[in-house]
Amino acid sequence: MGKNVLRMIREATISILAALVFVSIATAPSATPQPFQDLISQETSRTRVGIDVWSERGFAPLAGKRIGLISNLTGRNNRGELTAHVLRAEPSVDLVAIFSPEHGFSGIEEGSVASSSDNASGLPVHSLYGEARRPTSEMLDGLDALVFDIQDIGTRFYTYATTMAYAMEEAAAHGLSFVVLDRPNPIAGAYVQGPLLDESELSFVGYAPIPVRHGMTIGELARYFNQERGIGADLTVVEIAGWRRTDWYDATGLQWTNPSPNIRNLVQATLYPAVGPLETTNVSVGRGTEEPFEWFGAPWIDAQRLAEVLNAAALPGVRFVPHDRTPLASVYASELCHGVDIILTNRDTFTAGLTAITLATTLHELHGETWSLEQFPRLWGRPEVIYQLRSGLSATQIAATWAADLAKFLEIRERYLIYE
Repeated sequence: MGKNVLRMIREATISILAALVFVSIATAPSATPQPFQDLISQETSRTRVGIDVWSERGFAPLAGKRIGLISNLTGRNNRGELTAHVLRAEPSVDLVAIFSPEHGFSGIEEGSVASSSDNASGLPVHSLYGEARRPTSEMLDGLDALVFDIQDIGTRFYTYATTMAYAMEEAAAHGLSFVVLDRPNPIAGAYVQGPLLDESELSFVGYAPIPVRHGMTIGELARYFNQERGIGADLTVVEIAGWRRTDWYDATGLQWTNPSPNIRNLVQATLYPAVGPLETTNVSVGRGTEEPFEWFGAPWIDAQRLAEVLNAAALPGVRFVPHDRTPLASVYASELCHGVDIILTNRDTFTAGLTAITLATTLHELHGETWSLEQFPRLWGRPEVIYQLRSGLSATQIAATWAADLAKFLEIRERYLIYE
């Protein structure tokens, strides 16, 4: 799957057209990647992630150091071996503690996660999504460095980047080195879309004023956070080998591991920055269904009319089909919901920010008395969006309000990019 994809890559250019800002490329669409467990581990991928490059370098500069690893099941080398197991078996590295993010080290837990121990090694596994959201002094006692190896998905409100940033802050405060084993941005690193987070909306689901879809790897984000947020950590990013900004995940040859329970394929990761902001409202985004983030709905939605209005908007790269579903969990569990499937027709023209705000303006237009939008700014990142929606501004008018800030961000972002 994806092996016969033909890609024509032209020089990336930045285009700000009020409603959308993205770097133009042409990449032929490719198939949805198989789940991790359906793939046979290979060493044929042209992309080598940070743990592979670090291994080749003899684990410098942390050879002989006592380290804590922040990771989960997405932290793997090209052979499919967990980074935790690789480091545990490496005599030149002293792995003494593991730290886990949201969803735990297993990557499948929901809600608050308790600290535990690793069955294979007996090492403590400190949860950073439970009573503590950042490493404590007690957790860091005796460590020389923290190493971060988690697959991010390129969306501002995905919490792994905040976990990394909080850990960087604590590493700086405790005099520890911080190493990021970089990984590709699965939804490509050439697209930057949506509004910047307002400083008033900073939270665990929004660490810094960056766009909804930032177009950076986790290592590039670490560089950005370290400087722009004044963290000042002793930071090393072990770079990816063989990855280009225009590469989607299925062009890398790397195995897919679900980064969280409801991001099960590349299509869902791609749609997440557009559909995710609806989660703070009284709408199901498909949790508890077979296709989370590829559908949204509610018992009170007129699905046929919703699909008609959304399709009339002619959003690039997507179309909408009415579809009733009954979620088995989360919002409206066991209730029949009327909604729409989101069909990704061209991922290279798809524009997350414009799509997201069009979903919001359409819901407000059709169901303004029922759709609860008070918490919408929490993931969207802009408090003024409530006024904009209630004032009847169109999606393109609202998109125009973030274009200037996005252009400024693109200039600053350039300083921290690693890959061409």
